[in-house]
Amino acid sequence: MDTDVDPSIAPPRTASAATVVLLRDGERGMELLLGERPSDRGSFRGAWVFPGGVVDGADAAGDPLDSEPAARRAAARETLEETGLVVDPGELVAFAVWSPPEGVEKRLRTRFFAARMPDGEIRLAPDELVAAEWIRPVDALARHAEGTMVLYPPTWVTLHGLQDAASVDEALATLARGEVRPFVGRFSDDRTALYWQEDEQFDAGHRGRPAVPDDAPDAEGPRHRLLMDRLPWVYVRSF
Repeated sequence: MDTDVDPSIAPPRTASAATVVLLRDGERGMELLLGERPSDRGSFRGAWVFPGGVVDGADAAGDPLDSEPAARRAAARETLEETGLVVDPGELVAFAVWSPPEGVEKRLRTRFFAARMPDGEIRLAPDELVAAEWIRPVDALARHAEGTMVLYPPTWVTLHGLQDAASVDEALATLARGEVRPFVGRFSDDRTALYWQEDEQFDAGHRGRPAVPDDAPDAEGPRHRLLMDRLPWVYVRSF
């Protein structure tokens, strides 16, 4: 299933990217693979990320560069290049499309996929990832809250959404049943909050009016936001 967003709120599509959340069942619960980017070069310096990268012409193979088929091929290629693991593009479960806000280094429209850990040995490409770790979502979020693991909002929100899954089967089944969710975001003026298109402050912030983060239970209006002015970050979704 392909998913697009309202062109009136989506940022210009200068490039497309794809990423894969690899899952396995560990002794203490479901784990996912995070890799640490080099701190001195490239994108997301020093951050822990899922395998992935930019969709290129070879990935398109006759399809549009920003299409889901091209993204599936890119996701499989990037996973192989970065980790040495082979995933089947046709078995990837699509679950989100992230259109980043103005102000980020690279505005790549990124499709997120999930897959079960394939057979094989992890072999990291050192120019892409300097370390990798299988970790439970709740443990990654805890380390971020302690300030010992750098996460970007798409990774953080994905971990947050998977933290209650008891197994890989449960996580993949839940993602497969759901819609491919679009995340079209805008920062608050001080960049301490990220509002998505469903949030009442999304358009208000765009028109320059003050955007006041409010995660109180009695706050009025639809809210879909990430509050980043504190640790741990606070994710608010009122619908």
